[in-house]
Amino acid sequence: MELLAPDAATPKPPAPPDAQAFAAALDGIGAQLTAATRAEDAYANGDGSLQAAVYERARADVALAVATAAAQRGAQALNAVFNMQI
Repeated sequence: MELLAPDAATPKPPAPPDAQAFAAALDGIGAQLTAATRAEDAYANGDGSLQAAVYERARADVALAVATAAAQRGAQALNAVFNMQI
């Protein structure tokens, strides 16, 4: 009897969570918020355009909304795990 080997490659196990990736994501959100503030300040000082200020603020708002939604989903998942009856 000969064992059959699949034609497809075996998938790699998922990489362990990386704390530096989380920190990099937070740094990216902070950089977007800083860019939005700079664009708004430039417009207020007469150096920038309203379009740039609105665009940068919208980008920062979307990044913040995505991060908030991800954090809430993570908290809900942890809450469900902690409330399991064992």
